[in-house]
Amino acid sequence: MKKDLLCIADLSEEEILKLFTLAKSLKERRKRGEKIVPLLFGKVLGMLFRKPSTRTRISFEVGMFELGGRAIFLTDQNLQISRGETISDTAKVLSSYLDGILIRTSKQEEVEEFAKYSEIPIINGLSDTYHPCQVLSDYFTLWEKRELKKIKVTYIGDGNNVCHSLISGADKLGVRLSVVTPKEYPPKKEILARVRNKKRITLSHNPCDIRDSDVIYTDTWISMGAEKEKEKRIAVFKDYQLNKKLLKKAKKELLVMHCLPAHRGEEITDEVMDAPFSIVFEQAVNRLHLQKAILATLLK
Repeated sequence: MKKDLLCIADLSEEEILKLFTLAKSLKERRKRGEKIVPLLFGKVLGMLFRKPSTRTRISFEVGMFELGGRAIFLTDQNLQISRGETISDTAKVLSSYLDGILIRTSKQEEVEEFAKYSEIPIINGLSDTYHPCQVLSDYFTLWEKRELKKIKVTYIGDGNNVCHSLISGADKLGVRLSVVTPKEYPPKKEILARVRNKKRITLSHNPCDIRDSDVIYTDTWISMGAEKEKEKRIAVFKDYQLNKKLLKKAKKELLVMHCLPAHRGEEITDEVMDAPFSIVFEQAVNRLHLQKAILATLLK
């Protein structure tokens, strides 16, 4: 792997599958009671959060602990970056203290600037453009259950950062992916332009286009930063809700995914979220295992 994990498009299929294999091994060791695997003994991860988090923060913090290292939680409000210190200066200094930095922020350009000026690995914990750690965990979840090149995943909802990373991951892993969004909220053209195997990625605006899907994936309609558009978005997305009526058009062996947090009653109903075919919480659990694999690979 490269020094950093900024987006899935930077990885090869081989590198992704190596992460999956390592994540599976770490997951199995944890199940056997071997919680502490000191691959990163003495290493320290700085976690810079400019957006709130539940799963990303806790899974990375626990992951570092279980790998024998430590994590330091940082916010821009308790760093000089809030008073005008440049990202380049901050990155150079933090590189001398830490072994890696996880960043969760708005602008992808900030993540890339940290990587440019840092001598240590930078991990994109979320930006408005990509959410690579989430989606690598999601594909790992499916890899454990199905042969990836033989399944069709349908993403339905907003063409957001999760959608972008699903597109990149599908392209790398040979997954057939259908992206179903309202016309007003498609994925960005520059993300689609990077796709090499365009025949495996299809776009639609019809929420009924889920008939031959093995997996249906959704996300919140109102991402962080889009709260002012809430009423408009709910009106536009109302026909894209994952509910039992819509899922009647899908396969019986269907799996349902959601990256969380879920706004129950908006993009997904309780009866779908809590159904036997929902693997939503399995996804959340696998964040820990896959991210431990990322940490062990980049910080070793």
